[in-house]
Amino acid sequence: MSTTGRRPRADARRNYERLLAEADSAFREHGVDASLESIARQAGVAIGTLYGHFSSRRALVGALLRERNEALFAYGDRLVALLEGPETLSSWVNAVIEHAATYSGLADMLMNGLDDEASELHASCLRMTDLSERLLAGARERGVVRSEVTGVDMFALINAATWVRERLSREEADRLVRFTIDGFAPR
Repeated sequence: MSTTGRRPRADARRNYERLLAEADSAFREHGVDASLESIARQAGVAIGTLYGHFSSRRALVGALLRERNEALFAYGDRLVALLEGPETLSSWVNAVIEHAATYSGLADMLMNGLDDEASELHASCLRMTDLSERLLAGARERGVVRSEVTGVDMFALINAATWVRERLSREEADRLVRFTIDGFAPR
């Protein structure tokens, strides 16, 4: 929130927290394309205040996801340590899909963040891809997945399944994940 190292004023901190709460509510209801002006208005601040705290929509989304990302990454690290088979890969994929389905349109934003080094989401996307790659490396060592399957493939699967889930249903997304994870298996 502050880059000067000083503690933010109490009113600035309240505005920041209200903006996050209103953004979370708006993004859950309307997706990541919800009106930023409406979010600022609902938080009781001007749009300039919103941009004073968050330089862009992606920065706002990144701030909302920070704690969720850390919990997801911790879960991924535990899975890497436990890797037991294809069900471990499925657990990771389903956890990331659940994460990406928090807000409609988030999967697209994450997919774009992977290739955009300027994106506030880029580092998180790289970490998700790295965790996927580490899980796949362990699975390859155990002969559970084909050698050519990559972390980027896994990231694409996650985003495709999230897209399906946003438009169709959880069941159809789960089916896509099962078929794809089964397709990762050596022939």
